[in-house]
Amino acid sequence: MNILKSIGAVVAGLIFIVVTHTATDLVLEKLGIFPPPALGLHVTWMVLTATIYRSLFTVAGGYLTAALAPSRPMLHASILGVIGIVAGTAGAIVTLPLNLGPAWYPIALIILALPCTWLGGKLRTR
Repeated sequence: MNILKSIGAVVAGLIFIVVTHTATDLVLEKLGIFPPPALGLHVTWMVLTATIYRSLFTVAGGYLTAALAPSRPMLHASILGVIGIVAGTAGAIVTLPLNLGPAWYPIALIILALPCTWLGGKLRTR
């Protein structure tokens, strides 16, 4: 039964991260703050803003995963971070050739995935 709770904890964190990233992107696009995705994100302050809010949501996702973990919350938060690295790498492979923004942005998201989920887990366990 703990394996299902463990999987559920990681999936809950992953869903939280995907939903909050997507919803925030959508709201900023609808408000006219960010351009539509097809135009890309090439203005530095916009890319930095997206990096910051995505990092904060990723920390929260790590916190949620650790909170729901039946045991070893830091391991669960770290697993979420590794999933983030894999998903971010796949996203970078697909989007970098499309020139939708600066090359450092998807790379930064890959690099930040594990430290952010780890921080979320650490905040939960302290």
